Amino acid sequence: MSMTATQPSGAGETAHWQTLQRVIFPSESNLDTAALYIDTGSALGVQLNTMDGSASSERSSFGSFGNAKQIHAEDFRSRHSTLVRRGERLSFGSYFNAFPASYWRKWTSVQEIRLEIATSGPGSVSVYKSNARGSLQHVDTKRVSNRTTTTFDLSLKPFGDGGWYWFDLVAGSEDFVLEAAQWLASEEPREAGSVTLEITTLNKPDFCLNNLQILAAHPENLKYLKEILVVDQGTQKVADEPGFNDVRDALHGKLRIIDQDNLGGSGGFARGMYEAVENGSDYALLLDDDIVVEPESITRLLTFADRCKSPTIVGGHMFDLHNRTVLHTFGEIVNVWRFQPDQPVAQQILGHDFVRSNLRQTPWLHRRVDVDYNGWWMALIPTAVIRDIGLSLPVFIKWDDAEYGLRAKAAGYPTVSMPGAGVWHVSWIDKDDLVGWQAYFHTRNRLIAALLHSPYARGGRVVRESGYMDIKHLISMQYYTAKGRLMAMRDVLKGPGQLHSILATKLPEIRDMASQYPDAQFRNDPDAFPGPKMDKPPRHGRGFSAPSYLRLAPWAAKTIVRQLSKPVPPSTKERPQAFVAHQDNKWWRMSQYDSAVVSNAEGTGASWYVRDPRKLRAMLTESAKLNAEILREWPRLREQYRASLAEITSFEAWKRTFEAHSDKSEHD
Repeated sequence: MSMTATQPSGAGETAHWQTLQRVIFPSESNLDTAALYIDTGSALGVQLNTMDGSASSERSSFGSFGNAKQIHAEDFRSRHSTLVRRGERLSFGSYFNAFPASYWRKWTSVQEIRLEIATSGPGSVSVYKSNARGSLQHVDTKRVSNRTTTTFDLSLKPFGDGGWYWFDLVAGSEDFVLEAAQWLASEEPREAGSVTLEITTLNKPDFCLNNLQILAAHPENLKYLKEILVVDQGTQKVADEPGFNDVRDALHGKLRIIDQDNLGGSGGFARGMYEAVENGSDYALLLDDDIVVEPESITRLLTFADRCKSPTIVGGHMFDLHNRTVLHTFGEIVNVWRFQPDQPVAQQILGHDFVRSNLRQTPWLHRRVDVDYNGWWMALIPTAVIRDIGLSLPVFIKWDDAEYGLRAKAAGYPTVSMPGAGVWHVSWIDKDDLVGWQAYFHTRNRLIAALLHSPYARGGRVVRESGYMDIKHLISMQYYTAKGRLMAMRDVLKGPGQLHSILATKLPEIRDMASQYPDAQFRNDPDAFPGPKMDKPPRHGRGFSAPSYLRLAPWAAKTIVRQLSKPVPPSTKERPQAFVAHQDNKWWRMSQYDSAVVSNAEGTGASWYVRDPRKLRAMLTESAKLNAEILREWPRLREQYRASLAEITSFEAWKRTFEAHSDKSEHD
């Protein structure tokens, strides 16, 4: 998109070559991500049987690579140029620089591409491709010298199920320099779509300002941004952060800040969608606040979306902000029987580290992954889709992105999780959002999404699993979490009409309950608790272990009876029986204690769990009643929520909510 070249293509014809993807290198502040941009050594892909194409047991899961050398980050000459030291090989079969041919083949009208590589010095340029099974194939090699531009014309026809293109550079007896490289398509000149880039933020002004600074430092990626919108829902304002005025000036009038009450991620992202339609943008690009963006991803998402055969939601991938070569997921679907996020391809790995196994050495990364939705850490949504199916559900947090993807899919609008476009986001390794205040939103919104989109008469397993989860939390002494889940089910039964009215008030209500539950009261100092003591040693000297599948039902029944009938020893209220690390906080272990101090996922504090038979009895009874009522009323609730969907996601409904919860003054 950044370059259009005009070249003769035949008698009386002129080819307009437009850039689809440029080769890039990490910025100086991001050099620990170099493995996402380049690779070293000679790749050996998955070994396939030459008779039937089956994977060899010798190397069926991963490829391998030989003669791998250290990446020399000091050789990066700019964002688009690098040195290849004499006698060395550098491969661009990497996450950010290989060309995801199968995605272009499937979703766009592009059928032929051109690879254009500008080099100086003596060396060779080799082009490779892969298939969906990760088998690597040599395409062509050209020797070059002096300062030259080399081109390769390539077809996308062989990439029906997966596969990438990439190239390697090999230096000869002297240093070899890549000046620039890009993947192009021949097409009629077109004007790129316009984008409103929106960041929803809550008390993360440093993160937010950092991303604005990154954007300002890469003006080539901002050409088609009509507006950069920050929806600030916190008390620590981005506009008050030191350096804000400088970055505002550097963005040349494109930055606007809207202050509104905390309406959650769904409220912030709905505002971004709303404003993008109102200002006439072709797309809304939604970004989380606790990310670091690769700015080239903005250009890549827009370039791809502009060429899709039909309006398509195009999302970027998420990498771990604190371990930056680790990919969270390559794509997600919703398992509609359980109504839980799932992986489309069985071989996919959550948390794949490209340092351990780069693109060329990881066969499952070569299969195209078709998804139901993309996380809203980075998602480009056509405003044509927004005008047709509405804005986000008013559900505060959790399931808003997945539900929107399913809603778009039902209306005929696909979602693509696009390789080569990504952000670094705070991972969920140090979070546990199934417990505490977030449990309410997980429970309620999963049920609402299932009512809206489950193809099963009574939601598949979702209600049954809801009951199981209640039992697990309760026998683990997580009464605050269980209380939030019960509140969630009661609110589901009240119907969709209240969702907008409770959007800003539900979280304070949930947090106010924390004072009633010791498991929700955290202390930062581990010495604030008495030392642990068990009155009886473990039976036969063994620790606790999970029950087998066959023993699970009788084990659970016995555990519940014991917790309901056995009095809580007074000593366990005076001192805990154990200190339990977060990673050991499993329901089958916690159910065997009468009290324990448990650390939180972040490692910043701990709380004291104490068994309470009265709470257990009351909450188990209510859980059984509520789950039974939801299951019984499922057909009625399903019709009610589906009939209300258009209204509660409409521009009119959201406009009333925005007006009731917005600061009328804006910063620009």
